[in-house]
Amino acid sequence: MELLAPAGGEEQLRAAVRFGADAVYLAGPRWGMRARAQNFSNDELEQAVGFAHEHGVAVHVTVNTLMYDNDLDELPRYLRLLDDLRVDAVIVADLGALELVRKYAPHVAAHVSTQASVTNAHTALAYARLGARRIVLAREMSLEQIEQLHRRVGDAVELEAFAHGAMCVAVSGRCLLSSALVGTGRSASLGACTQPCRWTWSLVEETRPNLPMPIEEDERGSYLLSANDLCMLEHLDDLARAGVTSIKIEGRNKGAYYVAAVTNAYRHVLDGDDPTRWMGELEATSHRPFSTGFFYGDPTQNPGHAEYARERLLVAVARVCRPLESEGESTRWLTEVVCRNKAVPGDVITVLAPRQPIRTFELGPVERLDPEEGWQPAGKLSVNMETYRTVTPFALGPGDMLCV
Repeated sequence: MELLAPAGGEEQLRAAVRFGADAVYLAGPRWGMRARAQNFSNDELEQAVGFAHEHGVAVHVTVNTLMYDNDLDELPRYLRLLDDLRVDAVIVADLGALELVRKYAPHVAAHVSTQASVTNAHTALAYARLGARRIVLAREMSLEQIEQLHRRVGDAVELEAFAHGAMCVAVSGRCLLSSALVGTGRSASLGACTQPCRWTWSLVEETRPNLPMPIEEDERGSYLLSANDLCMLEHLDDLARAGVTSIKIEGRNKGAYYVAAVTNAYRHVLDGDDPTRWMGELEATSHRPFSTGFFYGDPTQNPGHAEYARERLLVAVARVCRPLESEGESTRWLTEVVCRNKAVPGDVITVLAPRQPIRTFELGPVERLDPEEGWQPAGKLSVNMETYRTVTPFALGPGDMLCV
């Protein structure tokens, strides 16, 4: 199966490519369902497509928000740009947008977004007749339903399914709660969801407005609307047997470490590694309690709390590494890193590297690169985006991630 990873910005794009994605999905300045992500300007989009294609990675661009007449009036110019850039696919949810893709971006594949809620073969084939190459299946489908749909559509259309990440309490993400709440004016269908399903909710009786009552017996309140995160790492064979040809990682609002860690775990398992060896890496990322979504029946929809679990923090990204000295058969390496968070000598550092098992070492003395004085002793990694160096017991590649 194709591994499709999120790229909310340039750093996430590079992480996805480096850690094994076959394809990435991202958005331009408009029409994407994650308006709060960094996203890409037209110039940045050209650079992103070039970088991905240089590394053999496909680029899917989201154009899947709710479309009004003014949106469709302005869309052809953007689609011509995507066609000129040789983007691999455009993800759409609107029939008019699909028609415009076929007209103004004839070299780009059209994928139907999960926002379209495709749950049956008749609809999938209808989209195929209109020019769609792939259906991103509704997230409410079970594996049994996907398998039945696949038997009926055969090779007429490809099937893509979300395999990991945040779930939405609304059907296929079409939620009105964010835009309906007083003071937000932010529509989920236009990519600007405030995620009110993640907030704490209480029951209030009209004559006693100052006495909110938790809907559940929990000292932190109720999170009745907040869904568990999806994780299918241990069930990829079932997705393949059901006919899924592309598995998608949710997370265009996530940082580069999250993209790297999750992409890396799924890459290893798709390549034949034991999923139990990589579940710990997923547990170390920012997430809510995991579930298997709707794939095996009704999902667990209430994790019982709002906080994300996260055990690991990205502290630095490797930049340059060269051998320092040899001690018998072992070699020590002088490694330069770009600091992202604080770490002190003695901390156990976990290294995330593509195509490598998880490795650890104890952080030793560090030096910081001063623009005027050169390398100077430093008591710890502390200044964000500045360059430090330390000695490591094994070689690191540019882009490897150091975490605590």
